[in-house]
Amino acid sequence: MPTQYEAGTFDVIVIGAGHAGVEAAYSAAKMGAKTLMLTINLDMIAFMPCNPSIGGPAKGIVVREIDALGGLMGKVIDKTHIQMRMLNTGKGPAVRALRAQADKVLYQQEMKRLLEEQENLQIHQAMVDELIVEDGEVKGVITQIGGIYRAKSVIITTGTFLRGEIILGDLKYSSGPNNQQPSIKLADNLKELGFDIIRFKTGTPPRVNNRTIDYSKTEIQPGDDVPRAFSFETTEFIMDQLPCWLTYTSPITHQIIEENLHLSPMYSGMIKGTGPRYCPSIEDKVVRFNDKPRHQIFLEPEGRNTREVYVQGLSTSLPEHVQQKLLASIPGLEQAEMMRAGYAIEYDAVVPTQLWPTLETKHIKHLYTAGQINGTSGYEEAAAQGLMAGINAAAKVLGKEEIILSRSDAYIGVLIDDLVTKGTNEPYRLLTSRAEYRLLLRHDNADLRLLDIGYKVGMISQERYAQFTAKRQQIEQEIARLREVIVKPNAETQAAIRSVGGAELKDGIRGADLLKRPEMHYDLVASLTPSEIELSEEVKEQIEIQLKYEGYIQKALQQVERLRKMEDKKIPDNIDYDAISGLATEARQKLKSVRPLSIAQASRISGVNPADISILLVYIEQGKIARVAND
Repeated sequence: MPTQYEAGTFDVIVIGAGHAGVEAAYSAAKMGAKTLMLTINLDMIAFMPCNPSIGGPAKGIVVREIDALGGLMGKVIDKTHIQMRMLNTGKGPAVRALRAQADKVLYQQEMKRLLEEQENLQIHQAMVDELIVEDGEVKGVITQIGGIYRAKSVIITTGTFLRGEIILGDLKYSSGPNNQQPSIKLADNLKELGFDIIRFKTGTPPRVNNRTIDYSKTEIQPGDDVPRAFSFETTEFIMDQLPCWLTYTSPITHQIIEENLHLSPMYSGMIKGTGPRYCPSIEDKVVRFNDKPRHQIFLEPEGRNTREVYVQGLSTSLPEHVQQKLLASIPGLEQAEMMRAGYAIEYDAVVPTQLWPTLETKHIKHLYTAGQINGTSGYEEAAAQGLMAGINAAAKVLGKEEIILSRSDAYIGVLIDDLVTKGTNEPYRLLTSRAEYRLLLRHDNADLRLLDIGYKVGMISQERYAQFTAKRQQIEQEIARLREVIVKPNAETQAAIRSVGGAELKDGIRGADLLKRPEMHYDLVASLTPSEIELSEEVKEQIEIQLKYEGYIQKALQQVERLRKMEDKKIPDNIDYDAISGLATEARQKLKSVRPLSIAQASRISGVNPADISILLVYIEQGKIARVAND
């Protein structure tokens, strides 16, 4: 037992420096809270143990939302990517999403630099073994070497390090990702404090040397040739991009897997944790989708100054010698030298229904958890939770209002509500299909949805907010102008409309109605009725989307308004569900466990049906009547 000593006092302590930890520490410090970030290894800040990429469907929109709220992820990937692509460009704006290939090392270095320069933030290398809890409230942490750090709020962002175990073939050993030191005592401490813990599993594929890849047998996947960025503030774009490459598994690949399934920890029973449904291992894919003759394999460079290539789609925990055979069976990788073997990792996570929507734990006051410890997968989901936990922990300490994003505000709101209301029995991944209001939660309008909130809590500078309000004003003014201006059916107008295959005008038409035609775009309409001010491409895009999809957007907003009425029906903190007769047993148990804050949240709990909601509403209304009578 090391000698304990007083090491310092802070407003907020963040345990961990992964993608959740860096956003939590940055946001708490940015808001003015004296913050300490403790990490097992300073060289692993914002490390990418899995795929070297940021964004993708739903996830890319989350990164935009993080930026609109004042977070770091978008800014850092914009400065350090090696490739940027907009996905789903042939589809509607609701599903378009940006994805970037990262230079792993540069991403870490830039994130570490920004954190080191942030005021109110101290960074220290230390392993946290224990939380200090008094009278149901966290008071600080104790490190492995006996350092006692006092704090008013603590945020745990330990990722996959809690009782982490790496599994490779028949080998299993205690470890965090990338052979880092795992966190054992803190995991035990959380159990001792009464938290319900679940065991999850994730994995990585092998990495190979790009000098040994035959790219002539693969398909090139270049980045976009137009400037792209996650951050609304980015003005300098990286156009010198590196390509990724596409290949496929072969019948021989599948045969090798089938012949060696008995060596797979997934099928031998060695792996107990539940793995991610939407990112299965190659063994799982071959077994579950045995009718598919091949599976996609993406070859993704890990940076500009390394030969390592990430073999996306070949996640596996088969023995190393089997992984070598698998690589040799894939076109282009016949001679590939494996630099790192793939592996699986099991880890502890907290059952997320033990959290309030602020990400504060219900069991211990002022204690927050964020990231993979809450049962999620993915860097983006982790960063979003870290940002919200940091904002709310600092707000609580500083006496400010905590922030809860609704499902109609942001994908971040969908993510957190799903976790705290429904929980998860597998590593949770954010998907566009999880959001009821996809048309409202778009890549292009994240700032219009959230930047006001970021400014209100102190995450957005006055200068940035002024630029944003000017942009918003331009959008509103130009839409108003187009609603009023009449485009006449003269020769110039008819020729312009014919040039895009449209039907000629029979009479004058408002500019807004002309733009709603499928074939029309803003620049063409503006050429017929020019604006008095020069508008940016972002402003033009907003005008076009808002007018073209106006009917659908209005319907979605009406649905949101109906939901808001349910959100406004708050459930009293001291409600006794056992006293409500008529509730189904399962509903009563779930309501007592989740303790929803509103009728809307209660209605989203699995096992609580409409009849239970009706009974709950009547009970609450009767309680209000009784209180009024007593008064």
